[in-house]
Amino acid sequence: MRYAIVYSSKTGNTRLLAEALRETLPREDCLYFGPPCDQALEASVLYVGFWTDKGTCDQDAGDFLKKLVPGQQVFLFGTAGFGGGEAYFSKILTNVRENIGEGVTLTGTYMCQGKMPQAVRRRYEAMEDRPRRQAMLDNFDRALHHPDQGDLDALKQAVHP
Repeated sequence: MRYAIVYSSKTGNTRLLAEALRETLPREDCLYFGPPCDQALEASVLYVGFWTDKGTCDQDAGDFLKKLVPGQQVFLFGTAGFGGGEAYFSKILTNVRENIGEGVTLTGTYMCQGKMPQAVRRRYEAMEDRPRRQAMLDNFDRALHHPDQGDLDALKQAVHP
């Protein structure tokens, strides 16, 4: 069965996940690897990666997901700078699923935290000094090391349970 790995990656985090998928799946069956592209729609199985923007997938990934047709299978994977845990990731994935039409089978999902640009930290530092500011700075610092090897291994496990 031919597959495609499609990803949108602003900071490189989601690309790291896509590369981990490419390492674990049979190369000879890969029809397409790269950013959203109509060529990838020829695959019957798609692995679609996104970065989180305002609680859902970025627009490029969302627009691509809307092009999937009944009978195709999709596995969603993504990164979010705010690592709010499984409940937070679940909410994002629920929002992302809204881009998938009827008849498209969701085969699985995976999300992890991803590092953010330093400009985000500077924006947090400029905020009024309140507990929320410190929590955001702490989260930024935790995110600096993600996706890490544990995240990549967990993605591979999610694809091959």
